[in-house]
Amino acid sequence: MPVAPPRPKGPPLNALRAFEAAARLGGFSAAAEELSVTPAAISQHIKALEDWAGAALFERRSKGVRLTALGREVIGDFTRAFDALGGAQHRLRETAKPKRLQVVALPSVAQLYLAPRLAALKQVFPGVTISVTALERPPNLAREMFDFSLFFRSVDPAAGQVVLATDAMTPVCVPALAEKLETPDDLLAFPLISDALWNHDWQDWFCQVMKCETSIPEGPVFSLYSMALEEALSGGGILMGHRSLIDRHLDQGRLVAPFPTLTRACQPLVLECAGRFALRDRVVSAIGLLPLETKEKYAQK
Repeated sequence: MPVAPPRPKGPPLNALRAFEAAARLGGFSAAAEELSVTPAAISQHIKALEDWAGAALFERRSKGVRLTALGREVIGDFTRAFDALGGAQHRLRETAKPKRLQVVALPSVAQLYLAPRLAALKQVFPGVTISVTALERPPNLAREMFDFSLFFRSVDPAAGQVVLATDAMTPVCVPALAEKLETPDDLLAFPLISDALWNHDWQDWFCQVMKCETSIPEGPVFSLYSMALEEALSGGGILMGHRSLIDRHLDQGRLVAPFPTLTRACQPLVLECAGRFALRDRVVSAIGLLPLETKEKYAQK
């Protein structure tokens, strides 16, 4: 049997992935967060790639890194290549007609918006197992194997995104507490509940709605908006309510908005699907709050 001659090896795929992410996101820490590894691992991968190439791809500086001329020249090719690889994986899954739907959403959206609508979603996807992952930032659906995402964000029609629900924030509390509030200034006498992700909501509301700079007393802070909501439902204070997440509690009378006209518009809840408009339309029909013509108006902006 003839002996196969040795062939030169290319760099590891993980090294290429680390370089592309670090270059696209502007740093090793951001790349590490996206790829779920440590910044040290990103650094090691890129060093291995630079050793293989025989040239530096990044300039290391005291305040971060910057692409070298070589890095800037080749990064576009790698970004397009990984986008194409992600697209091929999505097409493979779609063609194989998978029996699982992978959903990713902001934790508060997963718990308070999506969970009550899962039954409706299952009706339009019979026989399909629906899995939900909660993340604080939208992933890159061109790369990651999620079928659709739900996040508060600016809508990008070019990415096939569509608005599921508008959102606005206004203080909410139990009826017994609302009876003690005559003016917005009375809010400051009670615990002002917030969550860690939206910890500036109260300051923003007073600045933009009340048009005043107010020193906000420190109140309970929860890592999950759902926990902050439970605290408000128990009468523990006043929550800055995001209407798209808490409207059912207002409809049921468990919470009230003591100053319903004093609201601040927020970013809408946006649905993004992994390049499949047929899938997007089925999801919208199941869990969207806005009339279709309204969703299309937002998508055209």
